[in-house]
Parts: sequence; structure tokens; C-alpha cells
Amino acid sequence: MIKRYKNKEPNLDNTLYISETSVVIGDVTIKKNASIWFGAVLRGDEAPIVVGENTNIQDNCVIHADEGNNVIIGEGCTIGHGAIIHGCNIKNNVLVGMGAIILNGAKIGNDTIIGAGSLVTQNKEFEDGVLIFGNPAKVVRKLTEEEIEENKKACLIYLKASKEYK
Repeated sequence: MIKRYKNKEPNLDNTLYISETSVVIGDVTIKKNASIWFGAVLRGDEAPIVVGENTNIQDNCVIHADEGNNVIIGEGCTIGHGAIIHGCNIKNNVLVGMGAIILNGAKIGNDTIIGAGSLVTQNKEFEDGVLIFGNPAKVVRKLTEEEIEENKKACLIYLKASKEYK
């Protein structure tokens, strides 16, 4: 379902895929070749949400922005099943593991992996190219170039699948 809210209508590129069971409300911009999978909810009712090119938002994710805490998700990101993204900034080529939670004001650097089930607390900032894990989330180690490239390849799998579903 795509829904206008308070005179704000989602701005959706015509190349993207949105499943019929997803909900996109209000001030939400979704860019080229992004995909929004089954049961995902993107609620731009209080502040803007931007989803970058080639990014996939997997099944049952919740993305919401509070006033003063926009959500910006960069290009080539994978937001894993059941993740909660709330009022934060995620750079490019980031993998957010299944069930991870990222809270208001957090900033995630480029080429980063957030482990499944991790909790990134409010206003926490992480540098580029790291593996983050835990509750609260902490840097475990730097990622290898191979891991960074694998992130990019995983994103392309969802891009291909989205074209088959469309």
C-alpha cells in the first residue's frame, strides 16, 4: 500500500520493486532499482525517509523517522529481515543483519556490517569498513576487502530477484 499523509506523497522511482504487502506512507523517497519486500513498513509521517539506489529493504522491516531525525539509507545497502531502522543515517554498502535495531541519531559508515540482532544505541557513530555486533553494538574488527565485495554482491542478488518479481 502506498499512502499520502498530510499532503506528503511517496516519491517512488519507476524502476523499483515494492511488494503488494508493504506499506509506504508519507514523505518517503525511494530511488532507482531499490526493492521493498513483503511486510516492510516505511513510515514517513513525522520526518523524511530516503532509500538509496539498489538498496533492498527485506521482509518485515520497520523504518520510521521522528521529527528532527530523518532516515537516510545510502546506495547498495541490504536491510535484513525484521530490522528496525529509526531516525538514523546509514551510508553506502551497509549490511544490516536480521533483527538488528538502529536508533535515533545513529550514524553508520560506508562498507559496514551490523550483525544480526545487534542494538545500535541512540546517537552512536561508527566509522567506515567495520563489523559491528552486540547489545549495545560495538566494533568487533575491520572488514576485509573480500567481505566488502561480498556485501556488494549480496545486494546484486536482491536487485536481480526484484526484477523477476516485478
